[in-house]
Amino acid sequence: MNVIIIGAGIMGTTFATLAKEIAPELDITILERLEGAGAGNSSAFWNAGTGHEANCELNYTPVDEEVISVEKALKIHAQFNVAKQFWAYLIKKGTIKDPKTFINQTKHCTIVSESAIEELQLRFREMSAHHFFEHMRYSEDFDEIKSWIPYTMEGRPRDEKMAATVIETGTDVNFGALTEQMAAYAVQDLGVKIEYGTHVKRVHRSPSGRWIIEADSRGTAVQHKADVLFVGAGGGAFPLLKKSHLPFRKRFTGFPVGGRFLQAPITKEQAGDYRAKTYGKAKVGAPPMSVPHLDLRVVDGKHYLLFGPFASFKPVLEKGRSFFDYLRSIRLHDIPGLLNVALEHFPLVKYLVSETFKGEKSMLEELESFAPGLSKKFDWKPIEAGQRVQIIKDGDLQMGTEILVSKDKTYGTLLGASPGASVSPEVMLRCLEKLLPAIFSNEKAKQKKKEIFPEDTLDTLINHPDRYREIRDAVNKQLGIIRSTAE
Repeated sequence: MNVIIIGAGIMGTTFATLAKEIAPELDITILERLEGAGAGNSSAFWNAGTGHEANCELNYTPVDEEVISVEKALKIHAQFNVAKQFWAYLIKKGTIKDPKTFINQTKHCTIVSESAIEELQLRFREMSAHHFFEHMRYSEDFDEIKSWIPYTMEGRPRDEKMAATVIETGTDVNFGALTEQMAAYAVQDLGVKIEYGTHVKRVHRSPSGRWIIEADSRGTAVQHKADVLFVGAGGGAFPLLKKSHLPFRKRFTGFPVGGRFLQAPITKEQAGDYRAKTYGKAKVGAPPMSVPHLDLRVVDGKHYLLFGPFASFKPVLEKGRSFFDYLRSIRLHDIPGLLNVALEHFPLVKYLVSETFKGEKSMLEELESFAPGLSKKFDWKPIEAGQRVQIIKDGDLQMGTEILVSKDKTYGTLLGASPGASVSPEVMLRCLEKLLPAIFSNEKAKQKKKEIFPEDTLDTLINHPDRYREIRDAVNKQLGIIRSTAE
């Protein structure tokens, strides 16, 4: 069977690697617009790299009056546990020699001011009662919080009332480095073919039922044919879906959101002082992806602090593509949905537009508010983050991601953004199960899946503490994630 994948980012590369591990007989080719794997939204500074486990993001535990919902946090944490199983498998197999080339242990913290302390207390009570978050700690003590996240506390008055939680076994993930290493393995050892510099312009069905992929390869028109097509092209998935003529294409439209960060290089010793990702509380009206956070990032052995993100409204589908590409992707049936979002979410649109024009001075002022004194401690420079395209489905804006598979199981795609890369192995496993269910039918494939994912059932991880702890401890050991005795 001939399978074409569009996009060599974290999703497309994970899809290809998993598919060939489970079904080596598949003929797989990846078509990538850029000149390398993981060079787009998966790259180190275009992706927040949090390693989402829902440890510290308040937007994953929404509060309605005095009732908090933790269901989304539990699902994301379980998905990330499945992701770590896949990465641990790659380490164990020797595909990736050193886990520190892409994953590093980093405290995950949440910090709030006095107005949100009750919310954080409620979150802590509910989450720490579940085995996923049993090692979470809570404090309102200035010195204890400072010992966790010194850079957020050093310049703060001791009498300022704050509260924080911490989980010591969080991670920082360089998804660009992970994608590069996976792609090299997929090509050298699994026989996957990757054609770089290939911009797919259109996909459509031939009379025989195969997919025709029309592309530009470094200035030359090329055509590919596929029995099965998977589109993992980030925002670029939307226009290709529109051109596919599949019936569900009319239900979906893209809502682009850009972003920036403040970045500062720091020394290894300074990184040792602040080995954390610290999330705060988003402004009223801000999108979930704009929750302020101060992160330690490890990229190619060097250390950086990132603060942001600063959202922006940029009507482009992917970095390096133009506004006209986005305009050409819009159909008449998309316009009512876009207008509905503009009206129903006008404060959000207004917020994004205002953030677009925020200068470096204003960005540094926000950093100073989050961590007093830090704006002057390091040499901060604004950098561009990746371009995300949120889903408008049936006229309503929604966060998260969605897998779409055609009825005949020949076309699959992934739309949306966060938590995205962090849960890519679990999401791509589900996509494979929907798009290529036949490859899981033989005993050898079932054994290989079990070898890669000892426990991939989310309900089992959520509802069976002993099984979860068994899996968690095994993969953490493989990935070099160690729980401290203080927990």
